Amino acid sequence: MNYRKPLIIFGIILILSGCSDFFMICSLNPFFLEKNVTIVPEIEGNWLAKTIKQKPDSENDEEEAKVWERADTVSVWKINRFISQEKMKTKSGKDSTIIKPLNFYVVKLVENNPDSTQYQFQLTLFRINGALYGDFSPKEVNAIRNSRMARENYLTVHTLARVQVQNGQLFVSWLGNEYMQEMIEKKRVRIQYRYVKGPGRLLLTASSNDLTDMLERYGHQKRFIDWENQPAMMKLNRIN
Repeated sequence: MNYRKPLIIFGIILILSGCSDFFMICSLNPFFLEKNVTIVPEIEGNWLAKTIKQKPDSENDEEEAKVWERADTVSVWKINRFISQEKMKTKSGKDSTIIKPLNFYVVKLVENNPDSTQYQFQLTLFRINGALYGDFSPKEVNAIRNSRMARENYLTVHTLARVQVQNGQLFVSWLGNEYMQEMIEKKRVRIQYRYVKGPGRLLLTASSNDLTDMLERYGHQKRFIDWENQPAMMKLNRIN
């Protein structure tokens, strides 16, 4: 695959949008394999998001406050399994609709104002070594300036989060860009990537197989990925 064009487009969009302070690591390919995809009915519904702060000894307190935008924290997060509807003709010539639930979710960020912009993402849940992860990618993005989620997922890229379902709450922790860079440079994690000079960030170019291997090897080791101390973390509380 020739990555030159995607890298150029990726860099230009980030510069034009003024988004150089990215927190989530992005990948050109999904972080999952179909064999690991799972369905978790408990995550369906409407949620309100609250930022989870990093550990008290974190040196990034000032930057931490800038992670989430207003749209991410005041919007209602509507999470529903995607339902495919296909029109077909029966043998007698009558119209028929085949309804089929697919193995991913649609996440919509909707403000109370009915005319507000909606940010939509495709969420695929998958398990590796018993841990639940979420692959987020853009489904429909009409604007990018007011949402951290929309900015990080502006292109057809994928971000990775660990997802925990506990006592009717969702705890979501995204793997950070600088965290991934440190894993590569200091902890000798081997994974294919490209460095986008303009915004100064990594873009993973590894295959889904290699990304899965990385999670199988390092995802459960706290010394490699401390999921409780990432720059972008949220707690979602169910509202109905």
